[in-house]
Amino acid sequence: MRRLFAGGAAAGLAILALPVHSQEDPSQPMQRVEITGSSIRRLASETSLPITTLRASDFAKQGLATAQDVLNTIPMNQSSQGSSQSVGAGTGGRAVADLRGLGGDKTLVLLNGRRLANHPFFADTIDLNIIPVAALDRVEVLRDGASATYGTDAIGGVINFITKKSVKGAAVTFEAYEPLRTGGGAEQRLNISGGWGDLNTDGYNMFGVVDWHQQTALTALDRSYASTGIRPEFGVNRTSGTPFPANFFAPNPIDPDLPGITGNPYFASGCRPPLSVPSTSSSTCRYDYTRDIDLVPKTNQLSVLARFNRKFSADHTGAIEFLHSRSTNESRVAPPPMANIGITMPGTSPFYPGGSAGVPAFPGLTGEPLSISWRPQETGRRRQFDASMSDRLLGSLEGNLNGWDYSGAIAHSVGRANSAFTGGYVLDQRIIDGVGSGVLNPFGPQTPAGLDYLNNSLLIGRFLNARINSSAIDFHASRELMKLPAGPLSFALGAEWRHDKATYTVNRDLAGQASSSGYASALDQSGSRNIAAVFTEVNVPIIKDLELNAAARYDRYSDVGGRFNPKLSLRYQPTRQLLLRSSFNKGFRAPTLFDLYAPQTVTFSSDQYNDPRLCPGGVPIPGADPSVACQQQQFIQQGGNPNLKPEKSRTYSIGAVFEPIPAFTASIDYWDIRLKDQISALAEQTIFGDIPKYQALFNYNAAGTRLNFVTDVTDNLGEVKTRGVDLGFLWRLPRNPWGNFTVSMDGTYVNLYDYQNERGGPFTQNAGRYADATPVFRWRHNLLLSWAQGDWSVNLANRYNSRYTDQNSVEPEFARSVKHWSMWTLSGSYTGNKNVDFTAGVKNLFDQDPPYSNQSTTFQQGFDPRYTDPLGATVFMRLTYKF
Repeated sequence: MRRLFAGGAAAGLAILALPVHSQEDPSQPMQRVEITGSSIRRLASETSLPITTLRASDFAKQGLATAQDVLNTIPMNQSSQGSSQSVGAGTGGRAVADLRGLGGDKTLVLLNGRRLANHPFFADTIDLNIIPVAALDRVEVLRDGASATYGTDAIGGVINFITKKSVKGAAVTFEAYEPLRTGGGAEQRLNISGGWGDLNTDGYNMFGVVDWHQQTALTALDRSYASTGIRPEFGVNRTSGTPFPANFFAPNPIDPDLPGITGNPYFASGCRPPLSVPSTSSSTCRYDYTRDIDLVPKTNQLSVLARFNRKFSADHTGAIEFLHSRSTNESRVAPPPMANIGITMPGTSPFYPGGSAGVPAFPGLTGEPLSISWRPQETGRRRQFDASMSDRLLGSLEGNLNGWDYSGAIAHSVGRANSAFTGGYVLDQRIIDGVGSGVLNPFGPQTPAGLDYLNNSLLIGRFLNARINSSAIDFHASRELMKLPAGPLSFALGAEWRHDKATYTVNRDLAGQASSSGYASALDQSGSRNIAAVFTEVNVPIIKDLELNAAARYDRYSDVGGRFNPKLSLRYQPTRQLLLRSSFNKGFRAPTLFDLYAPQTVTFSSDQYNDPRLCPGGVPIPGADPSVACQQQQFIQQGGNPNLKPEKSRTYSIGAVFEPIPAFTASIDYWDIRLKDQISALAEQTIFGDIPKYQALFNYNAAGTRLNFVTDVTDNLGEVKTRGVDLGFLWRLPRNPWGNFTVSMDGTYVNLYDYQNERGGPFTQNAGRYADATPVFRWRHNLLLSWAQGDWSVNLANRYNSRYTDQNSVEPEFARSVKHWSMWTLSGSYTGNKNVDFTAGVKNLFDQDPPYSNQSTTFQQGFDPRYTDPLGATVFMRLTYKF
């Protein structure tokens, strides 16, 4: 029997199913199971693929409340898009995984080895919020491409969430997470599970799980390091030129080709701090919008899983499974920026500077009409409510027929999402009319009539609906064909068919009236496709302890064509203490229906830029309104592109597992990935950072006096090249009277991550530095120290991200690096009562603030919410009662 498990060493949370042979029961037959990444049933110790296994029983010991939290402990999962990125970014609150930093669309996420419906807003990956964490048995992460086995989108790797197969009895679990600092961010979870019947003795088992989780909002003002965009000590002044009180612009009354008058009537008195502060370059005010945003939005998730298993005979088992999940997210950002929409104040308005309402006069104004840039603060912060729902009904049958291990299923999945205005958004035309008629005061508090007018100008209701349907049939079978001198020759084959359909419906009557929504000009879109695939796999023992595994798959998309994807892997175990493995595979990823057909939206950029035509170098040209053209958030047009082509990839890896003694195992795996024709949109920083190169993307009105938007739709960009090493070890110390000690570590070092923004263009280095929109960490690890004695256990875990060069869109003297991020979690568990399990601990044990970052890609400032945690030290507890 082979001694080594090919998955390597430990993965922070759990031991990777490394067999402890001294405890094996020789009277029990070794069960052959299906391993993630292969269609051939075999012993877990026989696979040649690098697999990380996370046990669900260990989640609570590190204070992991969600599927996203769990995957954040995987070092190869480079970035983490979660609910915090919904703040001002329109992600719908979804959470995604991003293996190898290639993007969530190149990481395949499965539930029990089969697909779920992708999140409708992007249709490129599922929302991790819909995973029923309480029903999980384990998570298997394949750290290798698997397009030849699972399909075209498994380029970066595969994450397979595996639920319990059967449950007997019932249990209720309550979890609570409470930050020790003041403010929000507290979490609660409640799950109820129960099951009846024994599959082996009764011939059936049925069980269900209901899992509910919520988190309260954490605002920027709750954390001093993230409460403002004005950080002169770091050379940062991230503010908006659309403030309250309003800025104005008046063309030169004598010659419109001469500079006009730009200002704010309250500039001389210091504006209205702390939200509005004087500009350093003109007599205007700037708005510190960071003070109005959420660091963590309010979220709520509910998952329901029900499964019925029926054993028809010793060789055949069927199952019916139903999953329903609902995730909601409410995010808040600053009041709506009413700029560049045609607001004009006539000289007859009582609120004209120097007029009858008492607004301070401004030098040079003689009653000329004023162009207004204003945030109506009385309407409150903009609030957007996003909801996503997912349902999957699956029927499956598996067993053994005439020596063939088979598995087949038919499934139908539906993903639905919608977004609604719940406060703060206003009708553009009402604001234009209100200022023009003298009812609204953009420079100060509203009169009762003005306040009533604003309250009747709010937009409330659902403005976007999206839906994606996916129907699928799959079948595969495997068996040993013959006995060769070196071992059995195993073979598998299978087929899969899917039909996907996506629709995007925009409420034009609502969204069309608010430019700040981003959907003012968006139109309904829809698309559908059929996908058919056939695949095969063969495992050939060449000589004793040397095996070759070959797999191939052909996928055919009805809209973008097909491709053949091969994969080869080798497994060689020359001694009991050493296992060698390697693999090579090709893949391609077809553009998603969202990539092709997403509605065209026009929304604000996340950072502020100068209009290259109207405000070159920060100096407005004669007649240009600097409060619109200079250091202002500009309009960006985004959306689908029906002319996209598939991405193509090539991956190879080579690794070794060492077990010099039974108590110690270590692994090392080198990987190299190349991706061509990457499907993505350019980062806004890239476009504004090289105006001559991208000037064709700037769309102006016919007169050239206003920038309508910058076109930044999804496109095929250039190549991505990345390579690195995965390292891990597991050390089980000898048993002693003081308990059992275990130390494990899982880490990833990225040696290279280079990409092109267009075919044939220069490569940009991303490893260890922030490039365009994200950094790629050189080194990430998860370290776990465990102690167990009887009914007690203690875990100390460390999650670490290495330092990197910051985005540094600041003056050269303020360029800096982001410090490393190291977070410790301590927990203890007691299982001495047969009816009660209890765990308690502290996340971020030393109450570390996230390291400062001057990044401007997210709306949150002062740190990067994609890679760190703003909550600080957080106590948690988990109590389970079984009956």
